[in-house]
Order: sequence, then structure tokens, then C-alpha cells
Amino acid sequence: MYTMSDTMWMVLAVLVTISIFGIVAWMTVKRRRTERLRAQFGPEYSRELDRIRDRDRVEGKLDARLKRVEHLHIRPLTLRDRAHFAESWRMVQAQFVDNPGAAVAEADRLLADVMSTRGYPIANTDFQQRATDISVDHPMVVENYRMGNNISLLHSRGKATTEELRQAMIHFRLVFEDLVNEPNQVPARIAS
Repeated sequence: MYTMSDTMWMVLAVLVTISIFGIVAWMTVKRRRTERLRAQFGPEYSRELDRIRDRDRVEGKLDARLKRVEHLHIRPLTLRDRAHFAESWRMVQAQFVDNPGAAVAEADRLLADVMSTRGYPIANTDFQQRATDISVDHPMVVENYRMGNNISLLHSRGKATTEELRQAMIHFRLVFEDLVNEPNQVPARIAS
């Protein structure tokens, strides 16, 4: 009959202890990553989790967004740029009374101008990429950007009502205000 020596018991105990510490450390790292990404992305984290239903994939995608935007040269607007864009927005809103569809299209174009001036790549990027990019620093309004864009697309097909166009303007205004009225600093991303 074979019996384990005291040394073998100690080795086994050490291996079990190391395994337990490894598992606890791994779980702690995962929990911290989740907390960091939830804090960074807010409702965008939940939206992606509802859509994909795989926490690891969602967190991988959100980390990839962070890395992409870190390589962009996002900058705050100058006071002159802010004043220019604010005046342009007032003109777009005034246009809504006479031509709601044109005003929504112009609001969408103005948002692209603001984003471009801030350093977001607009040329050669589709709407989804622009929304993904702004979700990093503007997660509280990116859904408004999507909703406004959806209504704008409906309008381009002749299927949006005046009330829907009004809603698009409200959505776009929230995005516009967040992009333009940001303090004179690039948003601080939550440290890893």
C-alpha cells in the first residue's frame, strides 16, 4: 500500500495554494477590467452586452475602441471654433421651421464638421465607425447620435414624419452640445 510522505503532502498543499491564488488574481483582474470599462462606457457597455451577450467579447471590443481612439489626435475646440459652431447650429435650428428635412441633414453634416475639427476621422469612415469612435469619450450621447442618424436615413427614403425629424434634431443637439461645450481639455480616459 502506497502512502504519501510529508514532503509530498506539502508539495500538494503548495500547488493547491498557488492555484487558488492564481484563480483569485485572475478573477480580480477580470472584475477590475469590467468595472473600468463600465465606468468608461456607461450605457454603451450595457448596450453592447445586450447586443452581443458575451462579456469577454464585449470587453475585448471596448478595449479595442479605447486603443483606436488613443491613437487619434482628439483635441478640444478653440473658443473661436466653439463660437463658429454655435452660430452654425443656431442657423440650422432656424432652418428647421421652413425645411425640417434639410435642417436635419445639415445638423448631421455640422456634427461631422465638429467631429473632424476635434480630430475624429470623418473621411473614409462610415457612420458606425464614427459612432464607435465617439462612444469612447462621449458614451452618454452616442445613442442619441445613432437615433438621429436612423431618422435621417428614414428621411432620405421619404419615410420620416415632421415629428420624427424634430426628434432627430433633439438627438443631434444633445450630441452637438456634448462635443462643442466640452471643457478646454481632451476627456480624461479612465486609467487601466
